[in-house]
Amino acid sequence: MIISFFSGFDQILIEVALALAPIFIIVCFYQWFVFHMESEDFLNIIKGFILTFLGIAIFLQGVYAGFMPIGQKMGTILGASPINWVLIPIGFLLGFVAILAEPAVHVMNEQVEKVSGGYIPQKILLYSVSLGVAFSVALAMARILYGIPLAYILIPGYLLAFFMMRYTDETFISIAFDSGGVSTGPMTVSFILAMAIGVATAIEGRDPVQEGFGLISLVALAPVLTVLTLGFIYDKLYKNTQNDENEQSEGY
Repeated sequence: MIISFFSGFDQILIEVALALAPIFIIVCFYQWFVFHMESEDFLNIIKGFILTFLGIAIFLQGVYAGFMPIGQKMGTILGASPINWVLIPIGFLLGFVAILAEPAVHVMNEQVEKVSGGYIPQKILLYSVSLGVAFSVALAMARILYGIPLAYILIPGYLLAFFMMRYTDETFISIAFDSGGVSTGPMTVSFILAMAIGVATAIEGRDPVQEGFGLISLVALAPVLTVLTLGFIYDKLYKNTQNDENEQSEGY
């Protein structure tokens, strides 16, 4: 069982090594010619690269061996069910929890909190992105079930995003579009995409390629809208706070 689970692991090791090699070479180049860090500090960086290499490789192996097969199996069974409408609430729940387990989202949220000095807490940003992806996956499932054209959702969605940008702080605009990028990570793409393909396969007249990859475009859009909404709320709260402070100062 263990041997079958690690089938194809050698290929994953090669792919991860090729992906990390350019970054490692650049770091070594700057260490030798620019940084000149202490040996102990540079050794810690090398240890970090080794742990990252092993972690990504094992993570991807788990995704390919576990998440993708079960996701496609769930989609096929539920798509063929007479009560396949349950895919909409199930998609909402799965979209929410998948982002909670997405490594890239946690990294971005942590960096946002650090750079903003705690002004944008990572938990608030995490739940905003999670809700956006949850709605997008639920909408994607409804689109597959009822044959809604993708353009009917994407075009109004991006027009709304561009409109909201006029009333949102530039900081949140940047975070919003980055949130859309990091949301389409290995957890979301592997499990949710496999599930969507399974649903499209089980429903007659649906193209698995078109319906499945359309889901990723929705996942990338929804966090943009929710984070822009968060920025709009932050801006209103900040203005209200400023007005209250001005009123109190005038009272004195």
